[in-house]
Amino acid sequence: MPLSIGIIGLPNVGKTTLFNALTQAGAEASNYPFCTTDQNVGMAQVPDGRLWRLNQLLKPNECIPTAIQFIDIAGLVKGASRGEGLGNKFLAYIRQVDALAHVVRCFQDVNVAHIDGSVDPKRDIEVVNTELALADLETVEKQIAKESKLFRTHPERGAERLEILSKIKEGLERGIGAKELRLAEEEVKLVRTYNLLTLKPTIYIANVGEEEAGGEESPYLRAVEQSVGRENVIPISVKIEEEISELPPAERKEFLEELGFEQSGLDRIVLAGYRLLGLITFYTVANQKLRAWQILKGTKAPQAAGKIHSDMQRGFIRAEVVKYEDLERYRTMAELHQRGLVHIEGKEYEIEDGDVVYFLFKG
Repeated sequence: MPLSIGIIGLPNVGKTTLFNALTQAGAEASNYPFCTTDQNVGMAQVPDGRLWRLNQLLKPNECIPTAIQFIDIAGLVKGASRGEGLGNKFLAYIRQVDALAHVVRCFQDVNVAHIDGSVDPKRDIEVVNTELALADLETVEKQIAKESKLFRTHPERGAERLEILSKIKEGLERGIGAKELRLAEEEVKLVRTYNLLTLKPTIYIANVGEEEAGGEESPYLRAVEQSVGRENVIPISVKIEEEISELPPAERKEFLEELGFEQSGLDRIVLAGYRLLGLITFYTVANQKLRAWQILKGTKAPQAAGKIHSDMQRGFIRAEVVKYEDLERYRTMAELHQRGLVHIEGKEYEIEDGDVVYFLFKG
């Protein structure tokens, strides 16, 4: 299963329009609540300047980028944790994704109704986060009851998990999500199977008006940044991004330059999602095909080979690794061999971002 990012938020904040711009999926988007009643699933290509450069250098017959799965999830309303709106369905979908892109409305438009009657980003963020926390609280309380029974009959088992669950419960009761508790890595592993909503990595997409997209000051954007921290916010105009996504690729760069943008908001979202999921990219060149592959940071060479084919992982012998920077500088594999820049790595080698790899394996 590919790693996925769920696009969440209140109804009518621009989730489905953003999803369509990212994935070209063509899902229905309207200005009334609950237009999306089921999840929409699509893939967004990861922008990769290194792949483009490798394609220029190596001139393969085929060049295949990597992609991220985005899932557009029905809008949430106050009371979702008690089943209001499409609450139970919404929350079930969120549990399945690996990270969240929380879209917050930061624009005024009399033609697009706000479910609460007015634009208030801070309130909207609190509504969503409160519902996620309440749903987690219910999950944690049920698990504490189960772990308590296990602890009574088998004190040597479950004590550590019970302690962590109790810590999370206390935090949720104080309005602190599991992510904000700064749990240790081992603690996170013990509760990962519960798919806690407030433990998922999250970026906030501030959907600003067209005027603010060009750098105009927005009090709504400031409110989002003050609520969740500026480093966690990507401000974009979803409407403009939709227009850009509909242009032929050759015209997009020119249009971005006219707007004064170096990079589209969609590219920034995809790259932020990539980092959020802890992904890196490595490359292979075989049979005149250049391909980018995504793996979790820290993945060892045999498991990376398994991304290509399970037989390659089972029969792994070694990996021949070239650094992207070296290939860009010296241009040919022959030159890299001559300079001793082709590294032979074994089963314990952790693939690094930008590695160009040739795997040897027993068939």
